[in-house]
Amino acid sequence: MQAAIDQFRVNIRYVRNMGALHKALNAQTTNALDLSDILRAELVMAVSALDKYIHDIVRYGMLEAYIGKRSRTKKFLQFSITLGSVQVGISAPTNINWLEEEIRNRHGWLSFQRADKISDAIHLFSDINIWAEVAKCIGKNAEDIKTQQNLIVDRRNCIAHEADIDPSYTGSRWTINDAMVDEAIDFIERVAEAIYIACK
Repeated sequence: MQAAIDQFRVNIRYVRNMGALHKALNAQTTNALDLSDILRAELVMAVSALDKYIHDIVRYGMLEAYIGKRSRTKKFLQFSITLGSVQVGISAPTNINWLEEEIRNRHGWLSFQRADKISDAIHLFSDINIWAEVAKCIGKNAEDIKTQQNLIVDRRNCIAHEADIDPSYTGSRWTINDAMVDEAIDFIERVAEAIYIACK
């Protein structure tokens, strides 16, 4: 788990460096130069950092469950693997590389960004109510936290999949600013750290 949070912290630092670049360039240019796409990239990368983090802790947690360091959840026991992996697992019971590869292959195309997807992923190695635990750490209502998480992901999706175009105005993009992005990044960082505390 430590490696996962360490990597998340590196990734979120890269995101914050992008924000610092935006602030520095913005201070040296006029409004004629639109730098808002740096903010959009920053938001997309922050959500990506959380997504990768969840992928990592789920993989580590499942491997720990497999070797007996964690209890095996119902969802863990229902995880599907290929017959090829079964053969490798039977022939080399102490080698868990096959399981790590299987988890990577099964989860590689999934995104663990929205609140329900994060919760489902965590249940692969823990039965905790992750949002109740995050709420205790952050000091906010669990439903409010899930709503805020989903709104950030919705905006990320609008940027990544819809060019951040506001459909009510022809060709105009949704407004974005430093404060909005900084708030989202701060929130994502608090959520990741709270998940680490709850799952370690």
